[in-house]
Amino acid sequence: MPHFLDLHTTPASDLRAIIDNARAMKEARNGHPKGRPDAAQPLKDYVVALIFEKPSTRTRISFDVGVRQMGGTTLVLSGSDMQLGHGETIADTARVLSRYVDLIMIRTFEEATLLEMAEHASVPVINGLTNRTHPCQIMADVMTFEEHRGPIKGRKVVWSGDGNNVFASFAHAARQFDFDLVFTGPQPLDPEPALAGLYRTERDPDKAVEGADLVVTDTWVSMHDPQSARERRHNQLRGYQVNDALMARAKPDALFMHCLPAHRDDEATSSVMDGPHSVIFDEAENRLHAQKAIMQYCLQG
Repeated sequence: MPHFLDLHTTPASDLRAIIDNARAMKEARNGHPKGRPDAAQPLKDYVVALIFEKPSTRTRISFDVGVRQMGGTTLVLSGSDMQLGHGETIADTARVLSRYVDLIMIRTFEEATLLEMAEHASVPVINGLTNRTHPCQIMADVMTFEEHRGPIKGRKVVWSGDGNNVFASFAHAARQFDFDLVFTGPQPLDPEPALAGLYRTERDPDKAVEGADLVVTDTWVSMHDPQSARERRHNQLRGYQVNDALMARAKPDALFMHCLPAHRDDEATSSVMDGPHSVIFDEAENRLHAQKAIMQYCLQG
């Protein structure tokens, strides 16, 4: 039973199979009430632990609903419920959880927490987000692009803003799905050096988006950033806002994505988010379908 920790540690052929399965499961549910069980019940009799050290809307709801649709049972836990890493080692928590549940999804801060959990768990572990990566999000993004525009292979994807954890998973995806990724943002917020070679940099956002098939951004600040950092980031990133003028420089049929939650009229204007290029709510919905396919992959290969 494989873990799902990062895109670059999962074979490209497996990633493609997961997306194909996600699309098939989505199509099979077309028009059904959200609470109706899937015809196939791949998680029947399984218990899935959903652990949240970081607050969540889309990750929590999509995993919870997905498990239920596939016939399983969820156990939703916060880091404080478990005192994760405080008073008991993460390794021991992983060993104990493995005696109670069949699958663990963890949304945490430090990548080391995820890796230690996976090392010592005897059941599959899914990365729901860390400070370094967010692979489940990008699986939904690739699925969404291909629903609207066909294969992502060979396409131009432009990221405007902060070289954060979501960008890191986009960089891993660029290698695994074979698309061209361009980063445009201020030098102090460049992606981590380990991602070098997976993307190109263009400081001028107007030049960066020329010929783009997809333009992506993310929030400029984290909920945990102090006020001083928020002000500094706004000053650094103001020139990288995705607005109508910037989207006009991309291809006429370019798509716009944002993983949400968004600070409207900061990193992207409402006119773009609600406009004809935007697929942000399809993107959010596809978290459900992509994660269902990821869970099935982890439990059944």
